[in-house]
Amino acid sequence: MSQQSRPVYLKLRDQIAAAIIDGNYAEGAMLPSVRALAAEQGANPLTVAKAYQQFQSDGLVEVQRGVGMYVVEGAAAKLRARERAQFLSEEWPEIRERMERLGISARDLLAEA
Repeated sequence: MSQQSRPVYLKLRDQIAAAIIDGNYAEGAMLPSVRALAAEQGANPLTVAKAYQQFQSDGLVEVQRGVGMYVVEGAAAKLRARERAQFLSEEWPEIRERMERLGISARDLLAEA
């Protein structure tokens, strides 16, 4: 599925996951409220709530009633492992195939870096 055809809540989920992995939302830190993130992203609050619900279901964030939603300890490592596995199983085979078709080697990539 191309990035453009993905549902908005999955795009938001990817952005939030990247922010947790990068430490922009550190473990123990409070996530922006649903309304605040919706306003910042120009998204429907229900869409943001759906993305947040996925993180809660996966045990990556927890809700403190009346306070907010917090990133749990170990969330970044868990997300990094999941994203890595997804990349290796879904994205890398296509990239490797394209590299082979174009005659690009790993050495070529390293030389460009």
